[in-house]
Parts: sequence; C-alpha cells; structure tokens
Amino acid sequence: MKTVKVYGPGCKRCETVATMVQTAATKLGMEIEVVKVSDPKSIAMAGVMSTPGIAIDDKLVHAGGLPREDALEGWLQG
Repeated sequence: MKTVKVYGPGCKRCETVATMVQTAATKLGMEIEVVKVSDPKSIAMAGVMSTPGIAIDDKLVHAGGLPREDALEGWLQG
C-alpha cells in the first residue's frame, strides 16, 4: 500500500487534491493511505514551496496548484 502525503494549510485546493488522489487510486484499483500534512515546518522540510504538494512514499511529485488527472494516475502507478 502506498502512502500519499498532501501538503497544505487545509485550504480548498488542498482538500480538492486529497479527493483527486483518492479518486485516482480508486479508479486504478489501488489501496492507498492519504495523510494530510498542514504543519508549516513539515511542509517546508518536505521541500514544498507552493501548496498543495503531493508526495508518494516520501517522494515529492508535485507542488503548487491542481495536478492533471493523467499525471496523478501515472505517479500512483510508478
């Protein structure tokens, strides 16, 4: 099972990204754990300069704005 961290202060875009991640995983038939990280220090330590950020198994794959659906699916499968 993959662990997906969504970095952000809890804004609407961050919530949307968390939903997008879960939807993509369901579409791919994958079981994932989504962890929301809102602590500013933890966000900075992860290298996220613009939120929302996404890390899959502790590898940062996206930062800033909403990801494309096809890119998100590719990251989950990779």
